[in-house]
Amino acid sequence: MALVKTGMLLAAMTALFGAAGFLIGGQTGMLVALVMAAGMNVYAWWSSDKMVLRMHNARIVTRAGEPELVGMVENLAHGAGLPVPAVYLIDSEQPNAFATGRNPENAAVAATTGLLRRLTPEEVSGVMAHELAHIKNRDTLLMTITATLAGAIGMLANFAFFFRGGRDNPLGIIGLLATLILAPLAASIVQMAISRTREYEADRVGAEICGQPLWLASALEKIAGFAARIDNNTAERSPATAHMFIINPLHAHAHDKLFSTHPSTQNRVAKLREMAGVASPARSGPWS
Repeated sequence: MALVKTGMLLAAMTALFGAAGFLIGGQTGMLVALVMAAGMNVYAWWSSDKMVLRMHNARIVTRAGEPELVGMVENLAHGAGLPVPAVYLIDSEQPNAFATGRNPENAAVAATTGLLRRLTPEEVSGVMAHELAHIKNRDTLLMTITATLAGAIGMLANFAFFFRGGRDNPLGIIGLLATLILAPLAASIVQMAISRTREYEADRVGAEICGQPLWLASALEKIAGFAARIDNNTAERSPATAHMFIINPLHAHAHDKLFSTHPSTQNRVAKLREMAGVASPARSGPWS
């Protein structure tokens, strides 16, 4: 099923590349865009995880430097029957985390320094279990490919603006506007459709991995509250990677919730509380 999903994603993104290329430069533009898409697909499959980690200035850590975090990830991975992923830290005050990699044997988890400072060890454990769930579910390849190609589609739209659609643009200003607006929007819709259902499933499996759904529920509430108040400048500069994080790192007031790549935090917390057999209160806490 993961292979089928990946193939459908690659086909959808390739079609978007081709359509955008046609609107920029007719048949020649479409051929150039398809060649670019083929190259991006190959690159995304094998190397985009490293690109995403570099994009967020993530640095690898070991037991010598971060014994508690690395030991936690090792214990959770062993309990989940997974190879131990590489562990990275991102210097950011905003608490957040993501997983990446083309398969469980070539995976990595990345946490911000703010996550370690602002959450309890139990809450961090819940977050790391959620990220390991993405690896176990083989979501990480989809997440990373989507981030890479969505960013590339946005770059293609910028080319369209720079070249004003080109001389061979068959639809003139209409084609230019369609490339500028519709191509990135379509890429965002693909991200949204993949991400929302994936997050619920990763919450469920992550709660099973750590054995304490309430740890993850508490972490989600805190991260959502801090993310609304603390900037993640790298993520703001690279919004195509926002869907990879456990909580949207971009400020909610700057983005239309209709196209949010993450489901409601309140709904996610309610489901986790149900798993723990705890009734959800009317308000989910001071970070809601």
